Amino acid sequence: MPTLDWIGKKAVVNHHRDVPYRLIHCDKDKSVGDADAGNLLVQGDNLEALKALLPYYAGKVKCIYIDPPYNTGNEGWVYNDNVNSPEIRAWLGSVVGKEAEDLSRHDKWLCMMYPRLRLLKEFLTEDGSIWISCDDNEAHSLKVVLDEIMGRKNFVTSFIWQKVDSPNDNKVPITPDHEYLFCYERNKESAAFKKKGDPSILLSYRSTEEEPRLHRDRLVKKNGANSLREDRPTMFFAIEAPDGTAVYPIHDDGREANWAYSPSGVTKLKAENRLVWKERSKGGESVWVPYAREFAPEIPTRPHPTILLDVKTSRQAKAHQRELIPSQEPFSTVKPEQLIQRILEIATDREDIVLDSFLGSGTTAAVAHKMGRNWLGVEMGDHATTHCAPRLSKVIGGEQGGISAEVDWQGGGGFRFCTLGEPLFDADGNVSPAVTYPDLAAHVFFCETGSPIPRRADSSSALIGTFQGRAVYLLHAAEAIGVASANAGNVLTASALENLPLPETGFTGARVVYAEGCTVPDDRLSQLGVTFKQIPYQIEGI
Repeated sequence: MPTLDWIGKKAVVNHHRDVPYRLIHCDKDKSVGDADAGNLLVQGDNLEALKALLPYYAGKVKCIYIDPPYNTGNEGWVYNDNVNSPEIRAWLGSVVGKEAEDLSRHDKWLCMMYPRLRLLKEFLTEDGSIWISCDDNEAHSLKVVLDEIMGRKNFVTSFIWQKVDSPNDNKVPITPDHEYLFCYERNKESAAFKKKGDPSILLSYRSTEEEPRLHRDRLVKKNGANSLREDRPTMFFAIEAPDGTAVYPIHDDGREANWAYSPSGVTKLKAENRLVWKERSKGGESVWVPYAREFAPEIPTRPHPTILLDVKTSRQAKAHQRELIPSQEPFSTVKPEQLIQRILEIATDREDIVLDSFLGSGTTAAVAHKMGRNWLGVEMGDHATTHCAPRLSKVIGGEQGGISAEVDWQGGGGFRFCTLGEPLFDADGNVSPAVTYPDLAAHVFFCETGSPIPRRADSSSALIGTFQGRAVYLLHAAEAIGVASANAGNVLTASALENLPLPETGFTGARVVYAEGCTVPDDRLSQLGVTFKQIPYQIEGI
C-alpha cells in the first residue's frame, strides 16, 4: 500500500508511545449539572489528554469526530490555523529536533496530526468509526495517512459538505464552497451504520382487499445493464405459470434476458406466497408475467447521500454561536449542529460515547448531549473556558438553538470539567507522590490487559480487575513507597499472597501482582500460578 513520507515522520511515527501518562484532575467549581452523567470536558493539549484518557476509555468510544486546523496559512483567526503556534513550535523542537527547522507548514501539520490519529484509533470500539473534517489544503495528505493508520480497507467514503449558501462577491475567480468529511471504520466487518429515515418511501406502496398490508409488486425479470443471458446465464431458466406453461425472461425485442432472482430465490418467493402472476397483453395475445411482492418496511429508510446539501452551513453556525456566546469572537470554522447530528444519526445510538479532541467551540459535545450520547471533549488553552464550558452550560440549561427543537431537547445532564496534572511517573521512572491508588490501578490494569479498568478501584482490595481469565492485583500504599520492610503495604509477602482475594470461588486462572517488592520465592509463585511485576520498572508506558 502506498504511504506518505515527510520531514520529521521518523521522529513522530511512534511518538504516541512516548507521551507521558498524566493525572486528570476534575474541577468541581467549573463542572456543571450532574457530575456523574458520564461527560468530560478536558482542558489541555489533546495529545497528552488523549494519553491520559486512554486507560479509562480505550476501545469504548463508538464515534470520533474531529475538526482539526486546516493549515490554510492564516494566523489571525481565533484558532491558529498555521500550525505555527509557540506550543507547536516548542513541541516540534523537542520531538523532531533540529530537523524541525527545515519543516514546511505541511510537514508540521503532518507531524502534529500523526501521533494524535494513532492514539484516537485506540479509543474506538470494534464497530466504531472516525470522521474528520478537512479541505483542499491537506485532504490529499490526510487521506494517505489515514489509509496507513486506519487501514485502507476500512475507508468508507468522503462526504462533501456545502459550507456556503450565499452568493460570494470575492474578487478571486473561484472560491471553494465545500469541505470534505472523511469517514473510516475501525473494523469494516463489525461496523453497522444506520440508513436515513424517509417516510416518503411509503408513497410507492399501496394496499388492496386481497393484501391489506402496504405492498408493491416488482418484475421478476431483470431489465437494464447486465440483463442479457450471456451476462449471467445461470439466471436464465423457466418459471411455471398458473396455466402450466413455461415462462422465460425474454425482452420484447426477442432477446434472452435474466430473472432478477436465482432458482432458489424463486422457490423462496413461492414458499412465502410472494410470487404474483399477472396477465398482460403482448402483440394481441395474453401472456403471464411474474412479479415479486414486496411489503413496506415498518421503518422506511434509504441510504445517506455523500453530498450533504440538506444540512446547515457555516453562516447559520456562526449566527448560532454569536447567540450563545455574544461576548466571544466566534470560530471561523465552526460547524453547524445539523452536520454533527447527521454523523451521530449514522454512526451511534443513545448512550454511546462520542469523542472530539479538537472541540473548538463545543459543537460536537453539544449535539451529542442533546441526542442522549455520552461525550468526551478536549480543548486546549482558554477556549475550553471561554467557548466550550459556557455553551455546554447553556445546553444543560435547555437552550433552544441548533437541533434542540428537532430532537425535543429540554435540558438536563451535566459534565465534569477536568485539567491535566503531573505525569504518573517522575523523571526517574518512579511513581509520583501525587498519584492515588485509583490512578495507578487504572494505569496498571490498562498496561497489563490493553483494556480499561472495569470499575474504579480503591485500596480496600488488592484485586483491581479480571480480564480473559487473568486476575490483576495492585499492592500500593503511598506512605510505604520506598520502604523495604516486609511489613510495608507495597511488598508481596507470604502473608499478602495468602490473603489475595480470588475473583470468584474456585478461580484457577493466572494471577498477576504488581508491587514494589516481593519476598516470596519464585518457585512458590510459579507453583501458585502467580506472576510478580515490580513497580515501577515492569509497568509499561513509564
